[in-house]
Amino acid sequence: MEENESKTAQRENTPEPSQTEGSAQSDAKQAESQPTTQSRGQSAASVANKKSLVRSGLSLSFLTLLSRILGLVREMTKAAFLGTSFLADAYTFAFQLPNLFRRLFAENSISVAFIPTFKSYLEQEQTDPAKKEETKEFLKATFTLISFLTTAFTLLGILLAPLITPFFTESNDPELVSEMAVLTRIMFPYLIVISIAAFFQGILNGMKIFAPSGFTPVLFNLIVVLATYLLSPYTANPARAMSIGVISGGSVQALFQLPFVLKQHRAVRFTTLKKAFTNPGTRKVLRLVAPTIFGMAAYQLNDLVSMWLAGNAGPGIQSSLSYSLRLQELILGIFAVSVGTVILPDLTSFAEKKLNKEFDELLLSSIRIITLIAIPVTFFAITYSENIIQLVYKSKNFTEESVMLTNKAFLCHMTGLFFIAVNRIISPAFYAKKNTKSPTIAGIVCFAVNMVVAACLAKPFQGAGIAFALSIASVVNTIVLFVFMKKKNIADAAFMIKGSLKYVARILLFSVIATIGPFLLKPYLLKLFDTGNRFIDQGAPLVIGGILFAAVGILLLVITKDPLLSTLLKRFSRKK
Repeated sequence: MEENESKTAQRENTPEPSQTEGSAQSDAKQAESQPTTQSRGQSAASVANKKSLVRSGLSLSFLTLLSRILGLVREMTKAAFLGTSFLADAYTFAFQLPNLFRRLFAENSISVAFIPTFKSYLEQEQTDPAKKEETKEFLKATFTLISFLTTAFTLLGILLAPLITPFFTESNDPELVSEMAVLTRIMFPYLIVISIAAFFQGILNGMKIFAPSGFTPVLFNLIVVLATYLLSPYTANPARAMSIGVISGGSVQALFQLPFVLKQHRAVRFTTLKKAFTNPGTRKVLRLVAPTIFGMAAYQLNDLVSMWLAGNAGPGIQSSLSYSLRLQELILGIFAVSVGTVILPDLTSFAEKKLNKEFDELLLSSIRIITLIAIPVTFFAITYSENIIQLVYKSKNFTEESVMLTNKAFLCHMTGLFFIAVNRIISPAFYAKKNTKSPTIAGIVCFAVNMVVAACLAKPFQGAGIAFALSIASVVNTIVLFVFMKKKNIADAAFMIKGSLKYVARILLFSVIATIGPFLLKPYLLKLFDTGNRFIDQGAPLVIGGILFAAVGILLLVITKDPLLSTLLKRFSRKK
């Protein structure tokens, strides 16, 4: 990660201990008090570690960018075939339902509990090779547990689909409601394959191998798009073709990672359920996950209630929210998820070795990187929101009404982009310190705020009200996480807040200044490019406005000698 700008010379000049040097196992204070050859060795190893981290981050960011672009293509395909019709709402709901449980079984367990536990097994292996057998049994038990739980929930979901779906739509047409249940049944097995894919990703990420897992979403999006075009003529409707693509793409995500896992000599086999539940490693994982169950249940209930409110707010609301979120995730996925994924193993390592200063600086550096990206992007996206939506989605089935519904949701979603991104950076800090209760409580508070605001705004403002509720809840979640950061001594909260707020204020000011030119130029660009071709009419003003916005922003960063920009330029010049 980029080096941090610090107020004190001590923070700027103290070398960082290596994760692999023997000296890193000593107390942090001793490391600081010995500026000898040993500390110089630590500094050299730390630089190598940082370079490795940057390479991993850049590689993952590129793959995530490619994945998000193809995800946008997938959503464009959906817009072209389904628009904001009832069928689009039905597909959106049917796809989101297994995703809710995926977050519970896969994302929650893997990020909160599995990776830190697996890391501890790996570190034990380094000192005692005999521990490899224990690691093998732990992986077998975890694989069995995930497979069993997800299969049970999938069967339950398939059986109950006809009873669940009527609650999430205002339509009384039995044929359309029945189609909604059919799509749900087709896609529910996605929960099994994507959870297994997440397990493989946890193994690889725990060993600091990011590329294979970063590439699997690319394959998924390609398969869904191809399936839609190839199978639509042979299915009852395009939504079924897309649903077949989803289950096929999820299966490929798991299968693609398997050879890389086997290459690391990590066995992927089943064991008995008794061994799965009694294995010391899985019991530790379950203990770590248990406090988050209430928070995750609140999170799932949050999404379910949001889907229910959207489904009953009017036709096209669910799908318009989905289109808007896809654009937001294109930005979030490139940077927030990549940075959060890459820093988690290192935060965990710093936490276990009690290297608090390095922990704080890595976390602050990550927050600043997100600030430098998220805030300017928010300003520009809001300025050109309708043009972005028309460029990406406008088609025969995606009408002017579809553009209007999606634009309202997008404007409200973008107001919370920065806070959602920051939350995805702060949460790994808690997980690295084995604190899962605080994010859980923050999640419950976030859920409560979101539900209250969404319930109040859904009827009068429809999709925009539901989107804005999410943004408000994200702000509250950020505040609560910082409060817990201080109370639970997760990091130096004062150092974080002081270093973050000053940088946020600076980037906010720069973004406002950089927005003025593109905003004033926009009407003239739209009038100049009026050819009847949406890619030219909307794309050209976006490109020109974006270049002007970026030029002014970079100039301001250069004039003020922004620390992150300076670090990047120094590294680039050294590389040349």
